[in-house]
Parts: sequence; structure tokens; C-alpha cells
Amino acid sequence: MQREYDFSTAERSKFFHEDAKLNVPMYLHEEVRVYLQEHAASKGIQLAQLVNEMLKQNITLIESVK
Repeated sequence: MQREYDFSTAERSKFFHEDAKLNVPMYLHEEVRVYLQEHAASKGIQLAQLVNEMLKQNITLIESVK
């Protein structure tokens, strides 16, 4: 690493995109991932779709209790 860097020709916000989406990685415990992956396969859907459906159901349940 250099002691100093020259940013005099740098462009501010060159890579900024207002409509960019942030995909947050989710790390599941091995046994949870295996169970959900098997369950998703039995339903013929992707793991991400199953997890999203389950989370949406939990959100609906939480909101109904409020």
C-alpha cells in the first residue's frame, strides 16, 4: 500500500446508481439449509422462493398480532 494516493483526478459518485438494489447474502445453518432445500425441492421451487414465502407468512402473522 502506498503512503499517499492522488485523488485530484477522481470523479465523485462515478459508480453511484440511485436505482441500484442491494442483495443481502443470507447464511443459514447447515441443518436449516439442508431441510429447507429438501422442502423446496419437494415443492418444485427454488430455495430463495421458499424462504421468501416463509418470511412473508411470518411478517403477516407478526403484523396481525400487533
